[in-house]
Amino acid sequence: MSEATGSGSGDRALREELERFRLLANNVPMSFAYYENDGMRCRLANRGYAAMFGYDERSVVGRSFAEIIGESAAREIQPRIDAMRLDRRSVSYERELHDADGKRRWIDVNLLPHLTDDGRILGAFVLVVDITRHRQSEIALRASEERLAKFMQASAEGIVFHRGGFITDVNPPLMALLGYSLAEMMGRRTLEFVAPEERDRVAAVIAAGSEITYDSLALHRSGETIPVEFIVRTMEFADDRLRMTIVRDRRYRVDTEARIHHLAHHDSLTSLPNRNAFNERVEALIQQAAAGAPGFALLFIDLDNFKRVNDSLGHLVGDALLQVVARRIAGSLRAHDLVARFGGDEFVVVLTGAPSADAVQDVAQKLLSVVGEAVEVLGTSISVTPSIGVAMFPQHGDTPDELIKHADTAMYHAKSRGRARAQFFEPHMAQAAYAELALEGRLAQAIRDREFVLHFQPQVDVHDGRLVGVEALIRWLHPQRGLVPPGEFLPVAEARRLILPIGQWVLQEALRCARAWRSAGLLDVPVAVNLSSAQFQAPGFVESVERVLREQGAAGSELELELTERMLMDDLPAVRATLERLKALGARVSVDDFGTGYSSLGHLRHLPIDRLKIDRSFVADLPHDASSAGIARAIIQMAASLGLGVVAEGIETEAQRAWLAAHGCREMQGWLSGRPMAAEAFEAWLRLPRGLPAS
Repeated sequence: MSEATGSGSGDRALREELERFRLLANNVPMSFAYYENDGMRCRLANRGYAAMFGYDERSVVGRSFAEIIGESAAREIQPRIDAMRLDRRSVSYERELHDADGKRRWIDVNLLPHLTDDGRILGAFVLVVDITRHRQSEIALRASEERLAKFMQASAEGIVFHRGGFITDVNPPLMALLGYSLAEMMGRRTLEFVAPEERDRVAAVIAAGSEITYDSLALHRSGETIPVEFIVRTMEFADDRLRMTIVRDRRYRVDTEARIHHLAHHDSLTSLPNRNAFNERVEALIQQAAAGAPGFALLFIDLDNFKRVNDSLGHLVGDALLQVVARRIAGSLRAHDLVARFGGDEFVVVLTGAPSADAVQDVAQKLLSVVGEAVEVLGTSISVTPSIGVAMFPQHGDTPDELIKHADTAMYHAKSRGRARAQFFEPHMAQAAYAELALEGRLAQAIRDREFVLHFQPQVDVHDGRLVGVEALIRWLHPQRGLVPPGEFLPVAEARRLILPIGQWVLQEALRCARAWRSAGLLDVPVAVNLSSAQFQAPGFVESVERVLREQGAAGSELELELTERMLMDDLPAVRATLERLKALGARVSVDDFGTGYSSLGHLRHLPIDRLKIDRSFVADLPHDASSAGIARAIIQMAASLGLGVVAEGIETEAQRAWLAAHGCREMQGWLSGRPMAAEAFEAWLRLPRGLPAS
């Protein structure tokens, strides 16, 4: 009994010992097996080793080495087994394999001979360590180094690596930029290639080890300084720590920014000062007058029935006419007088030196005469007359806005009295504000009676005419006047805050139409809606957009919102926050009439914008006008550098389309591809075969 009990306890202890051994074997951080020498058959293996070849601890036992690892692998490894047997010593090697799951792995193998006291080999232990992660890291590092080397050679921007301020490598673009060979630059101090006035600053960046982007000046071997942008980063290669600087040539960007700055203060079509520059000049004159300088006269000039020229002969003819008118006005003034274009067919003149009413009247009559002369434009003889309103400082106002408003009021009185005449402002003309109030009331009624309609204009690919977008444009379907263009009522609507319900209706209607076309399989591009400043800045605007999307069952990606440059500059942090919220909804954001406002590259690159819409005035004279071509090309290239899409507006000729296609602008909008159409007409257009008109 005691013997039986003792035997049972011994078996149990043995089983427990074996279980502990199995637990240990299956949890050590390596795989191992034992093969007997005769026949190289497996007598023991842990779970990791067995699983590596698709077995478990029991099924692997008794199988030959070749059966387990494969005939091909066994032949490859046999010389190492032979070396172990011959030399009676352990053998180590690495090899690559594909495990039972087909995954690529690398292993480190040790063959340890099991020897008797007299040196005979009984078997061999196989110890396997998985080094896959280590090898993958090495492969990734080599691939990274190869990619970096290729990038160094392929990059269009200059790149320099340096250690402690001494150059270790440069790429060909940097050598070309600075005029040196690789041998001439290797091992030299980076500061030798920086303009003297910038060296202290660059040295401080190197010493601080900062990762920073900043503008500086590089030094060409000729002594010329080159405006550049340095993008400085720290790079780790194995145990080596290098500094990498990307060197961007800013000369073209400086020129572009200067051009954009010029455009921000000058009208692109006529090169006259624009409204912003004009207001600054008038404000300066007012301040000078407060210090005793003489007063001045302000003349507001508007061309009579100019819209008919655009509608009947096209915008190319209209723009050419505006350029002639601008030259004639400027040629009729003294050197110290000022003329500016406010947009459209509106010009403003300041006559300095406290001119008398008679002298102002003489200048006005001269302008009426020279502007009204027939103009030969593109083979067509055109005659337009101006209406002129006059306000005197300080009699009729003491701020630029007040003077312009009163001169504008006088100009409208001149139009109401038969056009082609000059009219001085008189206080009773302020009653004209009553007409504006009447229009405000009529607009409120139009909102209530749903008198607005949308027209839609396609945006297409310049290469194949494929539809890439559509813009919704509001019209007022007046019961008596018929279709009223937006320019006649939107300014009043915005001034009186009626633009908010109108803008909300446009969003709803545009998405409703787009949803219907999308459901019918006719539309797969976003519909674009213009935003007013008041609408964009209104509290709850983003929520209103989200609500309309939800009500129409539309995704945010089905909507594009167009803002003017001026709207982007009012309050940059607030604008950025609003745009980011709109982008979170999935909506696209574009800048309309780009180049006519005040934005800068520095601001644009920090805003979540998708597209720039090149103002039609920049492409109207393409492809023949070199200045227009240069500006348009600069905007296209700038958009590309910022990662933005670009669409050109006002495309009316095949030559304009071809120029855009050749210079990287892929999208266009204008009469060439389709005029603004009522919803029914646009739906019919969508059903037509897609393609550009024959050239």
